[in-house]
Amino acid sequence: MNGISMLVVSSICLIIAYVFYGRYLARKWGIDPNRKTPAHEFNDGVDYVPARRSIVFGHQFATIAGAGPINGPIIAAMFGWVPVLLWILIGGIFIGAVQDFAAMYASVKNKGRTIGYVIELYIGKTGKKLFLLFVWLFSILIIAAFADIAAGTFNGFAAGGETISANASVATTSILFTVVAVGFGFYIRTKPNNVYLITVALTLLTLCIALGLWFPIFMTQSFWLYVVFAYIFIAAVSPVWMLMQPRDFLNAFLLLGLIVCAVVGVVVNNPTIHITPFAGFDVNGNYLFPMLFVMVACGAVSGFHALAASTTASKQIDNERDMLPVAFGSMLIESLVAVLALIAVGAVAVGGIIPQEVPPVIFAKAIAVFLTGLGLPPNIVYTLIALAISAFVLTTLDAVSRIGRLSFQEFFMTDEKPSLFIKIVCDKYFATAITLLLGYLLALRGYQNIWSLFGSANQLLAALALIACAVFLKKTKRNGVMLYVPFGFMMLVTFSALAVSIFKLLAKLPGNFNVASDGVQLVFAILLLALGIVLATRGIVALREKATAEMTKTA
Repeated sequence: MNGISMLVVSSICLIIAYVFYGRYLARKWGIDPNRKTPAHEFNDGVDYVPARRSIVFGHQFATIAGAGPINGPIIAAMFGWVPVLLWILIGGIFIGAVQDFAAMYASVKNKGRTIGYVIELYIGKTGKKLFLLFVWLFSILIIAAFADIAAGTFNGFAAGGETISANASVATTSILFTVVAVGFGFYIRTKPNNVYLITVALTLLTLCIALGLWFPIFMTQSFWLYVVFAYIFIAAVSPVWMLMQPRDFLNAFLLLGLIVCAVVGVVVNNPTIHITPFAGFDVNGNYLFPMLFVMVACGAVSGFHALAASTTASKQIDNERDMLPVAFGSMLIESLVAVLALIAVGAVAVGGIIPQEVPPVIFAKAIAVFLTGLGLPPNIVYTLIALAISAFVLTTLDAVSRIGRLSFQEFFMTDEKPSLFIKIVCDKYFATAITLLLGYLLALRGYQNIWSLFGSANQLLAALALIACAVFLKKTKRNGVMLYVPFGFMMLVTFSALAVSIFKLLAKLPGNFNVASDGVQLVFAILLLALGIVLATRGIVALREKATAEMTKTA
């Protein structure tokens, strides 16, 4: 197998999926272009802010396209390229994209509220409380893992003390991005036409990259960890139009540019895939089922996408017609990124052996090699690729910080007159601070210690989101049968993965069990499994109930 063949086949499958299956879902569920969206109905200038399709698409894609679609396929490549590719395409089309679209659709049809609100309305208040608790804990895991990764990409010093100019340049550019994004946000509010908007965005992007290459900032990883948390605190409490929308829009060009460069590099070089098609069902103590489906994660399906679609993006939808390209389309493009990551690791493997470096480095080096074949300077190419990867991480961080804050607030919200305690915990600054504080404490342990737990929680969240959307569709007399097999399969995968993780941790007792690391992971794994079982049971019971007239009227 070569890179061009894999890329062409995958692209055709994804395009056909959008044109036929995506539009089929839109027709089946019903899109009303004349209905006022929550962004207009509840416009508050902070969270509910209508934006044109290109802006919301940039936000959604930049938010969901974290390190997952690069890390996952490269790690899962140990099983061979055939099972990984099949899961990316099948999972991305029939589970991931459907979940993202359904979550955004359910949110827009329910005042732009989160999946937690949908669970409360159609499953029950207890289910909502449990789900919000799950989401908040999950957000903390993402913040901890991705903040540590982001700080690592900015770290200007190697273990031996040598300077790393590429990382330092990425740090400078990322800081400049944040500064110019604020000004760009005010420019967007003047409602310029698309030509001016794109021209200004590309000019600012190019200027930031050039200044980053010329003036690298060399600081330690611990320093950058403070900076990252300061940034995401500001991003979580600021109006979306001021920082999140414009920064994500600018980053979207960088991310799409990365995809274009990778595609061009594959077409020009047509790399050979050096890893085996299928390595077996048991590789290095990891079983194909369920670990493959947990490892690939965001490239095929991710519960975090449902949070992004129903918490931030749904509050910015200008017209219901925008939901298909913003939600369904973004997920398919992320699946394409996952395919490119699989091609990259297959190209740099030697004798079927995958390099021991971390996945982002493997991806960056592979794409840099592809592009240097066009005569481009290797150091500049590698810096640009590393910059794009850091953009993936940061845009996920600023979104998940807001999601964690909103989940914490919504957990304590009540229809009754709020007490002093409720006022304090529902304050956006307090909710953000407590969420980030716990994330920071976990980040100090390093992302490696929590990555496997994050992967299992992420996929379990996808199963719960699919159940919630299926219940919503049934109780509002819409056809949601296409969600039944996906949520059943995801439940089987995640419950199996968590059970395997718990068994492996218990097997370390008593001699090799570390209370500080293994103990925390064991507690989290048990809690996640218990929450997942309770929520899934409640969802299935609700799914079997008849839709009531009151539910239909409310919807």
